Formats: sequence, C-alpha cells, structure tokens
Amino acid sequence: QVQLVESGGGMVQAGGSLRLSCSASGRTFSSYAVGWLRQAPGKEREPVAAISWSGGSTYYADSVKGRFTISRDNAKNTVYLQMNSLKPEDTAVYYCAAKWLPAVPVRALITSYDYWGQGTQVTVSS
Repeated sequence: QVQLVESGGGMVQAGGSLRLSCSASGRTFSSYAVGWLRQAPGKEREPVAAISWSGGSTYYADSVKGRFTISRDNAKNTVYLQMNSLKPEDTAVYYCAAKWLPAVPVRALITSYDYWGQGTQVTVSS
C-alpha cells in the first residue's frame, strides 16, 4: 500500500515557477515509477511527466518538455515536479500517481497507475 500526498500548488503569474512535491508512505516506494498528471476544467486528465523507480529515466509530454523537470529522492520518499516558464494553459489540478515497476526504465508516459494522490491546484494568471 502506498499513500501519496501532493503539495506546492498555488497561484502564479505567467512566466513564473512552482515546485510540486509528492510525498509517499510505504517502504517499497523506490520500486514504483511515479508520474504527474493534470486535469483542467472541462478536459480529460492528461499525463505530464513520468520517472522510473531509480530516477534514471524520465519522459515528458510535448506540451511541457523543456519547461518541467521531474525528479525523485528515494531516501525521502518524495518526487518533485519543477515547473518553469508557466503558461495560463498549465492551469489544472495536478496529481501524482505511482505504478509498481521495479527495475524497469520509463520509455513513454504512463497512463495507468496503482495509487493516486488527492491533487493540488495550480493556477497561472496571464
């Protein structure tokens, strides 16, 4: 069982930055791939980024490539999403999610996960 709690959301002006954190419980967290997904009002949830169990591989949606960076610290059971050059279209509820994938690199965005956090709101004003 893994419990995920997101934090770090808020309101920022276009061009600004935010860092989201996803804190996990569970002794086997380092065996999970983790992703960030977002859902804007009236839109379907979309994957944004994913990171492998070790942090050795990552993958990004084209819409955030070069602006967002996903990273993890397994000693702290935490995954981060650094978001720079934010745009109004980045406004959404951001979720972190975990999928059991030990010793497997991430080669694409993951869309099916085992555990989900409750989400954190990110609002980017123009």
